Amino acid sequence: MKLGLALGDVCEAEGEVGRQLNVLGERHKADHDVFHLTETLQLIARANIGRLAPHGERYGVRVDAEDMPEEHGASLLEKAREKTSELVGRRPESGLLLIRDLRKLHLIYAEASINYVILGQGAQAARDRELHEACSGCHAQTLRGMKWTLTRIKIAAPQVLTS
Repeated sequence: MKLGLALGDVCEAEGEVGRQLNVLGERHKADHDVFHLTETLQLIARANIGRLAPHGERYGVRVDAEDMPEEHGASLLEKAREKTSELVGRRPESGLLLIRDLRKLHLIYAEASINYVILGQGAQAARDRELHEACSGCHAQTLRGMKWTLTRIKIAAPQVLTS
């Protein structure tokens, strides 16, 4: 069975979601809503990987949530991004950057979502009920993050593009 490949794809995409959430939060620290919600969404992405970890062992895939950042500002590069955000603050250019970053994050979430669909269908075909249930629960959380990015884009775009 190739469920291990699909599981690996999901975990890789979820890891990328976590890393991009970290970048987004640090880069836009001046926007407190973005900063704090990206931390919450990072925790959800870590939890998703943690929930898939036992299935990774069964299918020969290394699944480790420890590779993902837990919170903003842990490394030197992350500190530099935060300080830059504080200095730039709420300048008009930061709004354009926010829209670009949200668009990128939304596309990464979309890839993770598609990977969850593929894994879920494979788990269902293999009659692996536990993996299918874990996949369904994690996918719902990923869709939640995707909805947030779209909502945030809808809020930011009119303000940024007409000011």
